[in-house]
Amino acid sequence: MGRMIEGIALSRGHEVVCRIDVDNQQDFDSDAFRTADVAIEFTAPTVAWGNVQRCFAAGVPVVSGSTGWIKDHQEEVRKACTEEGKTLFWSSNFSIGVAIFSAVNRYLATLMNQFPQYDVEMEETHHVHKLDHPSGTAITLAEEIVTRLDRKEGWAEETTDPKLLRVDDIRRGEVPGIHTIRYDSEADLITITHDAHNRKGFALGAVMAAEYTASHKGWLTMQDLFPF
Repeated sequence: MGRMIEGIALSRGHEVVCRIDVDNQQDFDSDAFRTADVAIEFTAPTVAWGNVQRCFAAGVPVVSGSTGWIKDHQEEVRKACTEEGKTLFWSSNFSIGVAIFSAVNRYLATLMNQFPQYDVEMEETHHVHKLDHPSGTAITLAEEIVTRLDRKEGWAEETTDPKLLRVDDIRRGEVPGIHTIRYDSEADLITITHDAHNRKGFALGAVMAAEYTASHKGWLTMQDLFPF
């Protein structure tokens, strides 16, 4: 993702002033890093919050696509962005297609609240290297559904409780990401799916988020970048 993001950023006329990986963590404290308009952070849930904090300490706004950490640090992020003047653009998925899919998901869930004969479930599939499950995107989509369906009190993996939205996760091969939502009734089945062909869409979305973040402040999301 880092190399792909860099290539897209350069193609859109941007300069990459610093590259930080596991072997050069000291560069968070470098003059080069502090000159950055925005840092783009794609790592792992165990180190993401620490990386974000180091960006904040350097006065650099952050775009983070790391999942599996935000839930445990929401209050700290909210305080930093609302009271301390920091900026974080976080999303579980930067794909433009997923942003559109998410808007469709919200609309469909609002519509289906009127039709209790349809039960709903979700399935997500990713590559075998993905550490968190279900995916951050699946959690976001699930929360969008639960918020809009009176008959669902929450979501859970592989549940049989009718009051909970069932979310199944599959790990196989090198799948970039597939998310499917099904509304099933005795009469018929309604299905919506987003199937990523590769990671280019995620990388482009991350660069677009960085461009947006450079001129905005606070806690930002894809709904700020694409307000539909």
